Amino acid sequence: MKKVLLFVCALLMSSTSWAAFEDAKDAVKNMGVGWNLGNTLDANDASKTWKTTAEHETCWGQPVTKPELIKMMKEAGFGTIRVPVTWYQEIDADGKVNDAWMKRVKEVVDYVIDNGMYCILNVHHDTGADSNTFKSWLKASSNNYKTNKEKYEYLWKQIAETFKDYDQKLIFEAYNEMLDENSKWNDPTTDDGYDAINSYAKSFVTTVRTTGGNNKDRNLVVNTYSASSTVSAMKKLDLPEETGHIIFQLHSYPNWQSKSNAKNEIDNLISNIKSNLLNRAPVIIGEYATFTTWPTEKDYYATDREVALYAMDYLIKETKKVGIGTCYWMGMSDGTYRTLPVFHQPDLAQTLIKAYYGSIEGYKYPTIDDFDIEYTINYTDLWGEAHLYGASTPLKLSDYKGLRLELDADNYDEKLQVKLYGESDGKEDYIPVTETVTTVNFADSQDKIGNSIKRITLQTTIGALTAKVIKATLIKADDSEQSCDISVFWGCTITSEATPKPTAIKRVLIDKSDAADNAIYNLNGQRITNPQKGIFIQNGKKVVIK
Repeated sequence: MKKVLLFVCALLMSSTSWAAFEDAKDAVKNMGVGWNLGNTLDANDASKTWKTTAEHETCWGQPVTKPELIKMMKEAGFGTIRVPVTWYQEIDADGKVNDAWMKRVKEVVDYVIDNGMYCILNVHHDTGADSNTFKSWLKASSNNYKTNKEKYEYLWKQIAETFKDYDQKLIFEAYNEMLDENSKWNDPTTDDGYDAINSYAKSFVTTVRTTGGNNKDRNLVVNTYSASSTVSAMKKLDLPEETGHIIFQLHSYPNWQSKSNAKNEIDNLISNIKSNLLNRAPVIIGEYATFTTWPTEKDYYATDREVALYAMDYLIKETKKVGIGTCYWMGMSDGTYRTLPVFHQPDLAQTLIKAYYGSIEGYKYPTIDDFDIEYTINYTDLWGEAHLYGASTPLKLSDYKGLRLELDADNYDEKLQVKLYGESDGKEDYIPVTETVTTVNFADSQDKIGNSIKRITLQTTIGALTAKVIKATLIKADDSEQSCDISVFWGCTITSEATPKPTAIKRVLIDKSDAADNAIYNLNGQRITNPQKGIFIQNGKKVVIK
């Protein structure tokens, strides 16, 4: 009898049972700081048909995701990756998912899980606001639910069965920002929108649970209407089951203006979450950022970084206190930065991690300055352009002196030119590239472009052409240099090769006669007669003088 009981216990321990899965509250607590792998698997273009998954994945300008990117986020201290996925271009009329697309989604999920991180997998831009070129198929309306219920449930059945054996670190999210037939944000036109949201949420939970395996106990996420943070949207979201394995989610983008306003906005958000959602189930702020696109575009990181970093620090500290999870929307590593991979906003990443853990000691934040990068630009169109600078914040001529561009050869013979876009439309200047190293003095162009530069490109003047850029830097007013991130503007493709810059202490050769005298050298190999505090080389060994 004793042996039988031991055998049964061993069986229960070897399988993942309900008791083995952490509940939703513990999951949110253990997820740490999250990040969204945005504009990647969620990218879409209804005007095109994809021949490969790579074409689909990169159609919004992001590179194909590699495991090195996820590893970098893990080593920086992030514990969760939200993986948004848009499915409508990869399913047939009945909702059957293309095998190649499901395989690619699984690969990216595995990148996250293999790094020991939590992964949130969802249905993303199958919802959203309609436009002249896009019409979502999932809408918060009862009529839409009746029409698409079967197709929606079949989509989730396929996803759930693909991942049914994954452990508790994989979390499913029902839908992203679902709007009503009028594409109404924040709150629906009528309460029918709330009813439809709850119907879709219930279908999602029921479908996933019935696939069995670990899905019967998996933690699942359902969002408010349009992922809104309004009180009414929170109150109207039902809890689809009473199992302790449901997480509520909403999104929040800023309108800070100042530190005090940021604090008030965050305090109000958390207070409303506590009163209307957190009292019923754990909560994740699945998207937030330092920028907003509505009612007008504004990026506080670019325009008022002090306010942006203050707000991020305060948000993470306050949400952690009450047990609300967070996933930052994109940023931090974007575009070609992801291919290296490196951070282009390392101070933002550090702010989030330090706010949560109290320190960034032991974490890594590589930047573009840690690499020597060679870019190969393949121009395909006459006047095609590659960005040398294309950020949202204009360069002020009072802060920047110019640009230094180094190519692989000097035989381009004005087949290339640097194009400066001034502070307003029509203000432009063109500088021919005639030598291996071309230096552009912004002051020489000031009469043509004004006092700031919106964009700098390297443009072909002959059409098809391949050019290799060895180095491109912006020269600041204090003569320090800032590496350019070269990216596609139009009419070209770009590949890059990155070599890490040496970081180890180079070997210092010491003459024997000097060694006998215990001669001391600095790390540049220069002999020092009166060393102060620092690291030095003596008799072929590293010594520290305090």
